[in-house]
Amino acid sequence: MNDDLQAKIEEAVKNPRNLGEMKDADAIGTVGSADCGDMLRMWVKFKEQDGRKVIDRATFQTFGCQTAIAVASVATEMLAGKTVAEAQSMSGEELSAPLGPLPPVKIHCAQLVEGALRSALAGEPAPERKAEPVSGQTLFGQLNAAQSGERKIKIILDK
Repeated sequence: MNDDLQAKIEEAVKNPRNLGEMKDADAIGTVGSADCGDMLRMWVKFKEQDGRKVIDRATFQTFGCQTAIAVASVATEMLAGKTVAEAQSMSGEELSAPLGPLPPVKIHCAQLVEGALRSALAGEPAPERKAEPVSGQTLFGQLNAAQSGERKIKIILDK
């Protein structure tokens, strides 16, 4: 990874934008694999602007590497003001563009963010929140629920 890309990723990880659950989200998308440990959930809130439904804000949570955090952070910033159609047409490459070109081994991070966004925009309304969390409802719960009793997941943060 070149020094400029590494510096941008480090800055995004030190000061991530839009990190965390959005309780009043209109849509939620989750993608990932419990087998490799990379998971990302994105929340999206819409508003009416000039007679169009646009994204007001997006937030995220992830079990993933620093690059996944950085891509999600910059992508959620880019989504504000976009229509659903505009957001759906964005590729992982476009969503990660503010960071610069990703090395081939990190392209999956941009694809993870793209997948979570597409999942959120697929028309599924956000589930109603319950007073008590249910196993499998949170990102961590889903990761744990996907595991069988014999398998263990080891999450390694790369530097």
